[in-house]
Amino acid sequence: MSGVNEPTTPGDRQWPARLHGLWQASQDVADVTEMSRHVYTLILTEPGVLAVTGTRWRHGELRYLRRATAGEPLTTTAGPPRATAAFPPRPAPGPDSRPVVHLHDLGAGHGALAPEGDVLRDAGARWALEARFGLGDGDGDWAAICVGLAGRPEPDADLVPRLVQLSEVLVASHRRVTQSREHERRQTEDAFLAEASLQMDSSLDVQETLGRVARLAVPAVAEGCVVHLFQRSGRLTPVASAHVAAVAQPWLDGLARDDRWLAALLGRAVDQGEDVRLSGAGLDGGPFGPGAAGPGTAVRAVTVNALRARGKAIGTLTFTYQRDLEDVATPRMLRDLALRAALAIDTTTAYEQRRRHVELLQFQLLPRALPTWPGVALHSAYEVADDSLDVGGDFYDAVVDRDGRLALVIGDVCGRGAEAAAMTGLARNTLRTLLEDGTSPANALERLNATLLDQSANRFVTALVALLTPTGGAEYAVEVVTAGHPRPLVRRAGGQVEEIPGAGVFLGVVPDIGVEPARLTMSPGDTLVMFTDGLTEARSAEGTMFEELLPAAVAECAERPDPAAELIARASKFRTTGNDDTAVLVARLEGRP
Repeated sequence: MSGVNEPTTPGDRQWPARLHGLWQASQDVADVTEMSRHVYTLILTEPGVLAVTGTRWRHGELRYLRRATAGEPLTTTAGPPRATAAFPPRPAPGPDSRPVVHLHDLGAGHGALAPEGDVLRDAGARWALEARFGLGDGDGDWAAICVGLAGRPEPDADLVPRLVQLSEVLVASHRRVTQSREHERRQTEDAFLAEASLQMDSSLDVQETLGRVARLAVPAVAEGCVVHLFQRSGRLTPVASAHVAAVAQPWLDGLARDDRWLAALLGRAVDQGEDVRLSGAGLDGGPFGPGAAGPGTAVRAVTVNALRARGKAIGTLTFTYQRDLEDVATPRMLRDLALRAALAIDTTTAYEQRRRHVELLQFQLLPRALPTWPGVALHSAYEVADDSLDVGGDFYDAVVDRDGRLALVIGDVCGRGAEAAAMTGLARNTLRTLLEDGTSPANALERLNATLLDQSANRFVTALVALLTPTGGAEYAVEVVTAGHPRPLVRRAGGQVEEIPGAGVFLGVVPDIGVEPARLTMSPGDTLVMFTDGLTEARSAEGTMFEELLPAAVAECAERPDPAAELIARASKFRTTGNDDTAVLVARLEGRP
């Protein structure tokens, strides 16, 4: 092989126009093979050219070889995985160096021009001019155009500068095509990331969010996906996975749970704070790649990204790929996806933890158990609002006073949060203490109102007290007092539903709450239903409130094993808006033993 001197000015004045035409054509051609046809057709028109080859290399590995001769179609052959083992290495040009033309004597045997030499010799060529040039894309890619000639060209032959000029056009075209593809790919990735964020952020349920992360990525990003999260023990545990092939799902789940090689890979990504990207020899020794067994043989690449949110590592995001390596997602896209997934997972996890804490505190404000009272079955149910991250003010209680009467209490403190929780505890405990001591319902509410006014509370309270007194027979005398609270319902043994009247304003607002007790008699089979406004204000998509359906629901649910839970379940199913905490307290008279 020998270098050829710098080119002189081409003698053929038509060449600049033809070269310009090729450049113009490259602006409208995105397909590389089609562009090659233009190039090779142009070269084959040069005098003495018998055949043309083009090769593409990356880090010493042959990517493909194209060939063309006069009268034969362009053909492309993919290179072997390890081209360096098959061909003597050629010095790679620098990424930004100017193309250099080399002269090769094809009669000298295999030599340094392989594999192109054999192709050109088969076409009858005795000499070859090779234009070797870097593609300037930062990936170590370079290419070569080889022209097969019957005779040795002169050092100042026009073909030499033309190959240099042609190579420069190819480099410029390659950069344009690469930039265009990169732009399109970035737009596609950004659109996917935007959609992924919408999907992941649309739920506050932890398991649903984890499942969406995995399902969104398969097969859009990769053929397999596994999400691992750190548990309290500090161990990474798989929490979600997806595979494009259902038959491979159990295999992927097993690897995610038990494979040591994969566990070490995840640890490396977390401990070193780096994005792991493996293919080829990097997969050796693991469950993926040609040396693996089962579904793992189809995996050509693996990536692992640490999931980090708000300054802490929460897990890892692993993808397995069975596609061409050029189609593997870019590091930028994977890092961005991992960041968005981590934030979504961390948000839902924090929400779930906060929700559990709210529920725990909320139920601490309720009685642990309802008392047992002869002839009456008590049922209660409580539902925390789905979108609530603060303690609500709904409460209920049931106490037996010193005279053996049963007092039922239900109430609601306006607002949410710590102040509402404190007032809820004050209201419930005050009423419980007064009623246990035998204070009448009206006096108990008036004294609670005075207490709230003394404390200058800036929240009002609604409350309802029902006092059940045995009459000596099978019936019970019931006294109901309400202070701004929804009126209770009575479902009679025959199925009729009645609303119990009552008057009284909110507690904690004015000194005179104007309560007027309502009195009625209840018999075995009758059911008293008390509730907070979360039940009545549940609203359907059409705007109908559950209050309109409540009498019918009470009539149907009163005889169910747990009427309180059944009423809340029906309201929850009905509800589209009007999401508020809901408490229900039910007393069903079964007759004294």
